[in-house]
Amino acid sequence: MHLNHRLLLATVFALTASCAAQDATAPQLPGKVVPAQPQPAPNGFTGKVGPGVPAFGVRPGYRVTLAADGLGEARFMELDDKGTLYLSQPGRKGIVALRDKDGDGVYETKAQFVTNFPSAHGVHFYQGWLWFATNSGAHKARDTNDDGVADEVVTLIPDGTLPKSGHWWKGIMATDDGFFLSIGGGGNANDELGTEREKIWFYSPDGKTRKVWATGVRNTEKLRFRPGTTELWGSDHNSDNLGKPWGESKEKGQPFTDAQPPEEFNHYIEGGFYGHPFIEGNRVPRPEYLNRPDIVELAARTIVPAWSFGAHWAGNGWTFLTKDYFPGHRGDVFEAFHGSWNSSNKVGYRIERLLFDQVTGLPYGSLMIVNTLDQNGTQLDRPNDCLEAADGTVLFSCDSGRIFRISKAE
Repeated sequence: MHLNHRLLLATVFALTASCAAQDATAPQLPGKVVPAQPQPAPNGFTGKVGPGVPAFGVRPGYRVTLAADGLGEARFMELDDKGTLYLSQPGRKGIVALRDKDGDGVYETKAQFVTNFPSAHGVHFYQGWLWFATNSGAHKARDTNDDGVADEVVTLIPDGTLPKSGHWWKGIMATDDGFFLSIGGGGNANDELGTEREKIWFYSPDGKTRKVWATGVRNTEKLRFRPGTTELWGSDHNSDNLGKPWGESKEKGQPFTDAQPPEEFNHYIEGGFYGHPFIEGNRVPRPEYLNRPDIVELAARTIVPAWSFGAHWAGNGWTFLTKDYFPGHRGDVFEAFHGSWNSSNKVGYRIERLLFDQVTGLPYGSLMIVNTLDQNGTQLDRPNDCLEAADGTVLFSCDSGRIFRISKAE
């Protein structure tokens, strides 16, 4: 054996002995799982709240006031060209029309725009009509005598036609050529791509014909074009209990589930595949599908999120900002996060600003604007939707049946 070989072996033996000695005295890994940390309002969130507003945490420079109260239910919102605010109430099977008669920022009057529509949910005002989706159909309605009540309703897809169980919350958006409609999955991570589910569809204006626009979508509740473009965007809820097949539970700890998968903000292109149920987030496979022979091919086809939010935040409704009321905010998104049920602790529960680069047209960062947990982590409300008002302020609806307004702190 050459001298250099003997020296090499001696060095390897010495390093091995040293590592063994270090291992014998090395501190052990912690014996308990560190759960997802609760997300109470940060101490620095000292922005203003108006009368009747809970003790939300508000980012400095912003103010939250009460825009409507006592509604019983407040889900998705839309404004028409006359300033009427439409609010869907799925549990009450209808949509109400709200008006701010004196222009003080508070909606004083309420009329029942439509009723007896099962779980009326997604809404979009376009060309004089309020287009809306129920749990299993789609319609459009309009008020021709300005009393807040629809006197003309057109059924595009009869109720009972589309899947209504599971993730029934359907997003709708009308265009010159037809309308988009999202149909979510029937369960958590079921393979339903061979059915109507887990897809975004594009329908003809009368709802009689359709084509698949995008697939691999779990639960996208709102669809909109990015202003000035025909780019279709949406926020998708990702799956729950990622680590359950490996024995996770809230009692034992759930390190995988607390951190994965992220909530997705997606640019939905025609023909695009977004991974669900096989691939989640940034091309992470669900454990149930690891042994599929095509799992690598599915990952390669999956379009990753344009932006990833925290796991289980439950992003519902959102709005692009088109005005200059908030300096430097034009083109950004305000999104309402309903909050978690599947995380070890409360996460989400907020209004978040998603910043868009106006050169690339892509998101590049996000900031919490309002936290609806207090500083002890107690739930004060659960946001559902965001909407830019005509004056550039932002409305957000909550489970409590209230609508709040975000403005600049004067």
